[in-house]
Amino acid sequence: MIAPRRLQRSFGDGLIAAEIKGLHEAWMPHADTILADDAIVHTVHQALAKRHPQSLRRGRPGFSAEVVLRLLILKHARNWSYQQLEREVRANLVYRDFTRIGSEKVPDAKTMGRWGIALQPSVILAVHDRIVQIARSKDVVPGRRMRVDTTVVERNIHHPTDSSLLGDGVRVLTRAMKRITKLAGAAGTQLRDRSRSVQYRLLEIARATRGKAPRMNTLKQAYDSLLEATGRVVGQAKHFSQEIGAGVKQCTAAAKQMALEAERQVLDRVVPLVQQVMRQTKARIFHGDTRSDGKIVSIFEPTTEVIRKGKAGKPTEFGKLIKLQEAENQIIVDYEVYQRRPSDNELLVPAIEAHEAKLGRVPRLVAADAAFYSAKNEAAAQAKGVKRICIPNRSTKSAERRREQKKRWFRAGQRWRTGCEGRISVSKRRHGLNRCRYRGDDGMKRWVGLGVIADNLLNIARVIDNHSAPATA
Repeated sequence: MIAPRRLQRSFGDGLIAAEIKGLHEAWMPHADTILADDAIVHTVHQALAKRHPQSLRRGRPGFSAEVVLRLLILKHARNWSYQQLEREVRANLVYRDFTRIGSEKVPDAKTMGRWGIALQPSVILAVHDRIVQIARSKDVVPGRRMRVDTTVVERNIHHPTDSSLLGDGVRVLTRAMKRITKLAGAAGTQLRDRSRSVQYRLLEIARATRGKAPRMNTLKQAYDSLLEATGRVVGQAKHFSQEIGAGVKQCTAAAKQMALEAERQVLDRVVPLVQQVMRQTKARIFHGDTRSDGKIVSIFEPTTEVIRKGKAGKPTEFGKLIKLQEAENQIIVDYEVYQRRPSDNELLVPAIEAHEAKLGRVPRLVAADAAFYSAKNEAAAQAKGVKRICIPNRSTKSAERRREQKKRWFRAGQRWRTGCEGRISVSKRRHGLNRCRYRGDDGMKRWVGLGVIADNLLNIARVIDNHSAPATA
């Protein structure tokens, strides 16, 4: 049974509160007030209640919605794993008080991981929007200025090569077929394990690519053998899937039959991915085509994109493009994870509209880098009521435009814009937005959303502290 809040404090909670008086970090009291908001707690409570049909009325009492949210916020504020979160909260009285666990037993890492999955991206976005509204009500974000930029959050995958992707596919399919054989016995097609021969081919390819001049003849022969072995494994996987569907491979126990169907779904999901890797490998190795249609760079995260943003230290990144837009005091007003990478100049007008929707006014000043510039964007922003548009046009030949970009207000707006780069850097270092540890597209959105919420809570607390600090003579 899921409750929105803890119904009763224990005697141990009072002892903890007395012991930690004055030991909270500066941001915690303000974050505690914000996270106690009824709308936020209700949103999380409704999401947790959907995990099971009778979660609101039946079952043993579970951890309340406010405890779940605070644990997840603390995790992303510190950029911890679930295991680290469990260990730190168990050992720290301040964290016990902030998360409202008190003297109760701290949930284990697996339980907290299931909570994270239960909070879908739409729930995280609703919590973020409510926090922005609270910041607006406290005059933390007046909304007179807006800056926007994009960055890449990488997937938690190894560097993709054709050989390693083929090896991943063979390993996953062979592992699933071994589990099927263990469940269904020797009926139907017999499994032939080709893992060892595939591993030999991978080592041969690695040796052939060493040095400045790869041995192309050896490389092609090794890839040809690897593709042949992979094709045979894919053929076996298809036969296994067909035999499960036809009832050749089956189990008498209902639970084992369900497990067998689950393994069949794994085969049906992975086989097309491995076939795509085979196609793109043949196109690159034997035809020199590096831009094959439907190219994938991970068997486990097939929607990962190859993104090049011109960075000297990291020219190619594998992940998803995200947009972060801020208002005053470094508060992130809106974020978005894009399924397919758009051009930056397509994002400016929607960003202004999102700013108006969430803060109730059009910004007086809009700042962005040159990738967001277009004459159409500038005209659309002016039509919406933006007075000052600080977006440089690097390729202009107009003397009037160059004079405009040298004016004091324009240069001041560009200096303020560079703070967006700092916000991206801090969010990656402090909150883990450099690499997503959650799986799937929904996992990416949850990872980014929780990181943004944690960053906003810290910045809102800092601003409130500065406003309440006594003025020095």
